[in-house]
Amino acid sequence: MIPEQEAGAVAPAGPRAEIYQAARQDKPWGHEEIFAAVEGRYVGKIIYITAGQSLSLQYHEDKEETISLISGAAEIQYGPIDGELEHRRFGPGDTIHLPARVVHRVTAITDIVFAEASTAPPGWREDVVRLQDAYGRTGTTAP
Repeated sequence: MIPEQEAGAVAPAGPRAEIYQAARQDKPWGHEEIFAAVEGRYVGKIIYITAGQSLSLQYHEDKEETISLISGAAEIQYGPIDGELEHRRFGPGDTIHLPARVVHRVTAITDIVFAEASTAPPGWREDVVRLQDAYGRTGTTAP
């Protein structure tokens, strides 16, 4: 018998692994699964966008994001606030890092799936400035 299995044994203290179901958030353009959310540290999401739909034209005051397309074809718009936006077609494996205050939008040419890793400063869930939105959310932080 392994010593930890003995009757009355106390589990060792320290970091412990945690298994859980990723949180799903339905959106007007598809949905996202938040598989990691460690306040003050980082957030990981898998985002699904239906062909022809797009995220808001937006930026974040404090949050930084890195986006990597897993499947499908997309158009990414990005650039400075009040500046001209660049347009780039993305395929699987294409990745972009978006520092805070960089305007951006992802549009799905086909159904797409992408991974997003971001910082998680205080208030990260509300850290979005929507400049344009096809779903009536301009100027809001609504999901």
